[in-house]
Amino acid sequence: MKLVYIAGPYTKPDPCENTKNAVDAANRLLDVCAPFIPHLSHFWHTMAPKPYPLWLSLDLEYLARCDALLRLPGDSSGADGEVEFAEANGIPVFYDEDALRAWLT
Repeated sequence: MKLVYIAGPYTKPDPCENTKNAVDAANRLLDVCAPFIPHLSHFWHTMAPKPYPLWLSLDLEYLARCDALLRLPGDSSGADGEVEFAEANGIPVFYDEDALRAWLT
């Protein structure tokens, strides 16, 4: 099963809403891949806050192990950086769940 990184806004406009959106996207894809949701660090951060750059570096470590990236809509310099990293490392980037689903099946 392919591991798919879910990239999208986290801080703007609302971390809770953005985390829910990422979980919803992952839930829709669960039948065709193993989604990785970096937004779930939201819960870790609420209990044991870490500097923002640490979260970004961890995310790239996770992304490096993924087979593809799904970019969710919305303004996000972090997600844009993840897309750049994926492209630079030969990880396919998808902006549409249907296109990703077709690639996975």
